Amino acid sequence: MERLIFATGNADKMKEIRMILADSGYEIMSMKEAGIDVDIVEDGSTFEENAVIKATAISKLAGCLVLADDSGLEVDAMDGAPGIYSARFEGVDTPYSVKNKIIMDKLEGLPEEERTARFVCAIAAAWPDGRVETRRGTIEGTIAHEPAGENGFGYDPIFYVPEYGKTTAQLDPEEKNKISHRGKALRMIKEVL
Repeated sequence: MERLIFATGNADKMKEIRMILADSGYEIMSMKEAGIDVDIVEDGSTFEENAVIKATAISKLAGCLVLADDSGLEVDAMDGAPGIYSARFEGVDTPYSVKNKIIMDKLEGLPEEERTARFVCAIAAAWPDGRVETRRGTIEGTIAHEPAGENGFGYDPIFYVPEYGKTTAQLDPEEKNKISHRGKALRMIKEVL
């Protein structure tokens, strides 16, 4: 079976990726499992640019197909922040419980219609021959007034999906993967694999 490296060190993300790409015909490895330990400077100005930077750098190192994503939360009332800085918002080592509270505090008192937000995920596939493809998935929702749910990670406890009446952290993993930004982007990139 041909290997595919997903350029992440996030174990929670790898669980989602393996579930969604289970039938892709590739052996899916994290960078750590592939023995790759490098820091890549993500200095792009879009989710797509950052995903391409990661995927191409690792593909050159590993000599195989590499997928990388850049994803984050865009809050309309915060002019799209934290956006591409979602992981680094308020500091890399700041726990998400604190980041989530900061966002909820910034939206304090806003009516529902002004609490709109979306999760965005851009995935890049980079082949050893230099070919690169990107796909973008999004999910629309609002920022909850209180965190809720134990599933998921990051901003999931405050991202409320009105059609489901739940945050993404309250959805079971299969349900979340069907509608999530990452699930949509992975299914689109799977078509080009």
